[in-house]
Amino acid sequence: VIMASDDIAQLADALSKTHVGDGELSYKGLGLKLDNAQSVEELVREIEQYQSLRALRLEGNTVGVDAARAIAKALESKDLLQRCYWSDMFTGRLRSEIPTALRSLGSALMSAGARLTELDLSDNAFGPDGVKGIEQLLKSPSCHTLRELKLNNCGMGIGGGKILAEALIECHRQSSALGAPLKLRVFIAGRNRLENEGARALAKAFQLMGSLEEVHMPQNGINYAGVMALASAVRHNPELRVLNFNDNTFTKKGTLAMAQALRHLRNLQVINFGDCLVRSEGAIALAAVLREGLPILRELNLSFGEITEAAALVVAQAVKDKPHMETVDLNGNCLGEEGCEALREAMENMDKGDMLASLSDDEGEPDDEDEEEEDDDDDDDASDDCNEDNEEDGDIVKENGITRKEDSPAKPQSPAEIMSFLSCPSAEKLLQLGEMRTNLQQQVDASDQHKAADVLLKIASLYSEEPGTKTAVLETIDAVLQKLLSGSALQSYCFLSTLLVMMGLLKGEGKVKKVSLVPGQLLCLEHAVQQEYFPQHHASLLHTFMSK
Repeated sequence: VIMASDDIAQLADALSKTHVGDGELSYKGLGLKLDNAQSVEELVREIEQYQSLRALRLEGNTVGVDAARAIAKALESKDLLQRCYWSDMFTGRLRSEIPTALRSLGSALMSAGARLTELDLSDNAFGPDGVKGIEQLLKSPSCHTLRELKLNNCGMGIGGGKILAEALIECHRQSSALGAPLKLRVFIAGRNRLENEGARALAKAFQLMGSLEEVHMPQNGINYAGVMALASAVRHNPELRVLNFNDNTFTKKGTLAMAQALRHLRNLQVINFGDCLVRSEGAIALAAVLREGLPILRELNLSFGEITEAAALVVAQAVKDKPHMETVDLNGNCLGEEGCEALREAMENMDKGDMLASLSDDEGEPDDEDEEEEDDDDDDDASDDCNEDNEEDGDIVKENGITRKEDSPAKPQSPAEIMSFLSCPSAEKLLQLGEMRTNLQQQVDASDQHKAADVLLKIASLYSEEPGTKTAVLETIDAVLQKLLSGSALQSYCFLSTLLVMMGLLKGEGKVKKVSLVPGQLLCLEHAVQQEYFPQHHASLLHTFMSK
């Protein structure tokens, strides 16, 4: 096909503008339809003549198989090429053509002995087959030096995600064997329908590399199972600065796992968990991490997450002492008009009013009718607690979410009197326990919040103004709470939010049995928050919910 003369004129004109400093040749956004070798003659000549070509921009054109072959031929001598900006360059091409075109280009880079630092193939709808088209390139020495990999909106699917993960793992293995392991810094793969399986596969690769600084994986249909895998990979990447998982489904389990991982990250500046259904319990856990970690965080996005007013206020209180904080986005949650006002006021009072993003899409207060809509939380509650770092300690076995060390000494057998008291508590039994009351402290453990909250509420329900009983109850409550609040802020916040759920003051996720409140329980809490062991910000968390 003879190219129309005005096409040639257009190309010639474009080529005159292509030279950019820093060894870059750019045909960006010219909308050229490059079907065959003839259509790229001019472009090929430019590439061949460019002695120190370091970057090639082909985005915003459409390249056919034959044109790709011709370009590839010219790249075979370009050993200095480092950056390939090849997004959106197959518009209107058959899906079967794309892998072939990519293979030609990839082979050329390998033949040239190029050492890439950046590869951008975003907005090319190539699916799993397209990933196969770059698989060899990714495994080759040409990618041992890769720092940025961008595959946004490529329709990879689960299959493509797995192939990609395997290729990265292989690249890491081979580069490590040569003494210079792959250190990928930026990974972008939003809108790829990776789902849980794709996310799990990639998490393995991330964990191995440990060098990531930015991860962008929005809109991938990942729910808590995939999020938990990503969370354990995240903690192995201490240099992370940006984490964007917008529009996936965390729910409580995923959020708690992610909160646990965030405690390890000192360099994080941007967290985008918008549209991730973190909900109120998740928001409280994240607030705890904000309090004790994330020293240089600048942006926090928890928009559209079904977070209620009191939980949003807890988040607001947690950003109070963050010197670098610039934006907090809590738009699209369930605050209601008064809640939005209270949140604005809280931020204003801390002199952080301008930090709060718009609340114009607030969903209004939740209806009580939708109390019982369950997510995929069909397993027992014990498994979603904020257990501290049950890392890969080899001999720790998790059974039904309860962690036990194979050879740890058996817990001292609880005296029968204690068990009898717990199964059917009464003031009389509590008084009879005498000195053994301190043993009740051993019955609670912050890693099993449901049991701990249950024991606490049972003891508190026995409160009365009779001096002997009053003293016994308050002393026991103090001992139990002192132990429960001695861990990290994350553990304490998770315990307090479980307590609030059981007291019916916070809508929880999963099946949690609520207790019928008696005045004694509130009086005991009122006593506890005034004690020295009860940190001020824990007290204000409780107060925020109690006063709603």
